[in-house]
Amino acid sequence: MSYCFHREASISTSRPARVNERIRVPEIRLIDEEGEHVGVIRTREAMDMARERGYDLVEVQPNAAPPVCRLMDYGKYRYEESRRERDSRRRQRTAALKEVRLRPKIDDHDLDTKARQARKFLKSGSKVKLSVLFRGREIAHQDIGRSLLVRVGEQLSDLSTIDQQPHMEGRSMVMLISPVSEAQMSDDADDADEASDQLADNEN
Repeated sequence: MSYCFHREASISTSRPARVNERIRVPEIRLIDEEGEHVGVIRTREAMDMARERGYDLVEVQPNAAPPVCRLMDYGKYRYEESRRERDSRRRQRTAALKEVRLRPKIDDHDLDTKARQARKFLKSGSKVKLSVLFRGREIAHQDIGRSLLVRVGEQLSDLSTIDQQPHMEGRSMVMLISPVSEAQMSDDADDADEASDQLADNEN
């Protein structure tokens, strides 16, 4: 049977991992600090090896027969895991839907300010709901709201994509946009450069 182990493999258990002297089984399957399969050896021998190399012996697959352990800096591993969890929670929070509200009679300066606010949300990874609220008789001028949303959408087209075209929700006209990935923006830029080169070739 062959074994394949990733250098940055996660500890596959929901409970705290057993480390060093807490590993009570007589023998384990050992993976060294480089992710290389050492083989099945006595647990005491693996602990001595870990101590000599300045690492911890950590049980990563407790349900295997025998359990799989590897040499690693457990304190550093826990720190990096904690940082990844914090980053994940932060990304989940920033991915929440943000709303930018406009008024039908908004002037150009305020509209640009709202567009910059939406741009900031998009750069943080959030989706943005652009809405134009109509009051009283303003509801008769839905074309103004649509025009405003289209205008803002065009200003943000370099880093966003439209999820929902302008449409009415109650007394508001809304449009939903999402940030595009850096990879997608790079692809779009490459496409634009290629189109420009082709145009230049045709003109020549």
